[in-house]
Amino acid sequence: MHVPFTRLALALGTVALLVGSAGPVQTAEPPKDIVTTAVEAGSFTTLAKALAAAGLVETLKGPGPFTVFAPTDDAFAKLPPGTLEALIADKAKLTKVLTYHVVPGTVMAADVVKLSSAKTVQGQSVTIDTRGGVKVDNANVVKTDIVATNGVIHVIDAVILPQ
Repeated sequence: MHVPFTRLALALGTVALLVGSAGPVQTAEPPKDIVTTAVEAGSFTTLAKALAAAGLVETLKGPGPFTVFAPTDDAFAKLPPGTLEALIADKAKLTKVLTYHVVPGTVMAADVVKLSSAKTVQGQSVTIDTRGGVKVDNANVVKTDIVATNGVIHVIDAVILPQ
């Protein structure tokens, strides 16, 4: 079959135009450390401020690995009035509460559901309940496996408090 040159040129030009208009190939952005990942998510500003007040930012930017059960801004808003302000005013208590949200190592969601508890960096263990969704102490896990270069974040809907 003989295709006239003008039709062939037109067809090839259309293909080139379509391919060229697709734009640059998008590549996935490399993961960042836990703190940067949380800050860029936009719903952890209170957590970021609390980490700074406790002097834990550099630790959680460190090599880890860490698993962080990260309360959202809405979770912090559920605390009784004055609780957050009192914690920020008491660095030792604030550190105790924040490190209670961190488990050493990388514990992905597939691993969390096999556990009934996990020892935190603070020293006490959180209770894990997988009946009807996953709960860590009194908090529901609402998003899992946000991977960072130095661990993983699981989003929770409440601030958990050590005994």
